[in-house]
Amino acid sequence: MTTIHPTAIVDPRAEIGDHGEIGPYSVIEGDVVVGEGCTVGPHVYIANGARIGNQVAIHKGAVVATLPQDLKFGGEKTLFEIGDHTVVREFCTLNRGTAAHGKSRVGSNCLLMAYAHVAHDCTVGDHVILANAVQIGGHVTIEDWAILGGMAAVHQFVHVGQHSMIGGTFRAIKDVPPYILASGEPLRYSGLNSVGLRRRGFQSETLSTLKKVYRLLYRSQLNVSQAVERIRQELEITEPVQNILTFIENADRGII
Repeated sequence: MTTIHPTAIVDPRAEIGDHGEIGPYSVIEGDVVVGEGCTVGPHVYIANGARIGNQVAIHKGAVVATLPQDLKFGGEKTLFEIGDHTVVREFCTLNRGTAAHGKSRVGSNCLLMAYAHVAHDCTVGDHVILANAVQIGGHVTIEDWAILGGMAAVHQFVHVGQHSMIGGTFRAIKDVPPYILASGEPLRYSGLNSVGLRRRGFQSETLSTLKKVYRLLYRSQLNVSQAVERIRQELEITEPVQNILTFIENADRGII
């Protein structure tokens, strides 16, 4: 049984899992699914199209699945999905998708700190951290284990690679490759995310190979195509190396 505060307004059509709590003055609309063991704080607004997993915590004043801030949106039925064990802190704003993609999504085991914004048609992977006031434009993809520092901004359609970290207050207008630290204005490669990678179990040999990859990409005076060719010729194409090559191949906006 989920505990619902008497001042909360919960549409009887909403599907609410057991063992949760819905706080005072929160509003949950009808086309909503909330999993088991979820905590919804006070003054939270969960709009039509929200699909929330199990053991999710949504703190005071956050809004989930509200309408896209996109002039092309025509009122179509779309979704915003949140995976299991994710925490959404105070006053986050999470907009559902448009016809272009049909949904926005934040994965499992993520932490969205206060005032973070996830726009329409975004895909945020698992174990991602968005620090305070991070602003993500529409159609952005953020891969697993990425971290964005406070007040970082990500331009529409940008792709942020797995295990990368963008420093606070910086803006990404091109794609950010996997496994790196990115900082500066304009945003640029600032080394390998070595501390984060070690914490996640990457071995020294792998880190050494990744450093060689990025040395060729960023420190060799070669253009990207030439650097990729050298990487294929000189280095063993392990899974992490292939992840980088695939990322570059698909980087429609170009890499930082």
